[in-house]
Amino acid sequence: MTMRNTFLFCVLIFTGSFIFGQEYNKFDAEGKRHGKWRKRYENTEQLRYEGAFDHGKEVGEFKFYKLSSGDFPTATKIFSKDHDTVTVKYFTKKGKVISEGKMVDKNRVGLWKYYHNDSNKIMMTEHYLLGKLHGEQLTYFDNGQLTEKNNYVDGKREGIRIMYSEDGIKIKEFTYENDQLHGMTKYYDTKGVLLIEGNYKRDRKDGIWKYYENGKLSEQKLFPLKQGSTNN
Repeated sequence: MTMRNTFLFCVLIFTGSFIFGQEYNKFDAEGKRHGKWRKRYENTEQLRYEGAFDHGKEVGEFKFYKLSSGDFPTATKIFSKDHDTVTVKYFTKKGKVISEGKMVDKNRVGLWKYYHNDSNKIMMTEHYLLGKLHGEQLTYFDNGQLTEKNNYVDGKREGIRIMYSEDGIKIKEFTYENDQLHGMTKYYDTKGVLLIEGNYKRDRKDGIWKYYENGKLSEQKLFPLKQGSTNN
């Protein structure tokens, strides 16, 4: 390659890079971000985020990165046309989805899904209302079997909470009111046979608790316990 051709080649490379760079980070006449944008971490080539603006408003998909992300984003946000609801996904370093759901402003809303580590199997689903848990929360073993069922109202446990073994056997049952144990509680063995049952009142055992062996009543205790009493 002659000196002249080498010079022209370098000019083309420089010009192409300049033009490519000018495709990003532009402003409209009012000084609002408009078009494709990219931002890097200071003094690095690592992207911090990339996406597009329409006269100052985010549109479409945005990708967010950490300093150690490389080419894989740690989160994405897809902005809806009305700009109220944002669809969010969080990722591992390998690009596997950790969780996904929707947000309004900075509040989680509706159904959110969480996945087992490096897997597409659901670990948990839960529902939000204005950033607070509200509705049914379900947790699963890696084999897909339900392990726990909860219910929330305005961010607090309310109603029946049930826990299961990997074989689908109910092993614990609790009752909540306003995020406190309040009502009947039961414990079962791995075959589903009742072991213990009793009542809670505002997070404290209350009334007669019954204890079973081989399905038969073996002991009873009255709560709250009186000092020195065994309640056999």
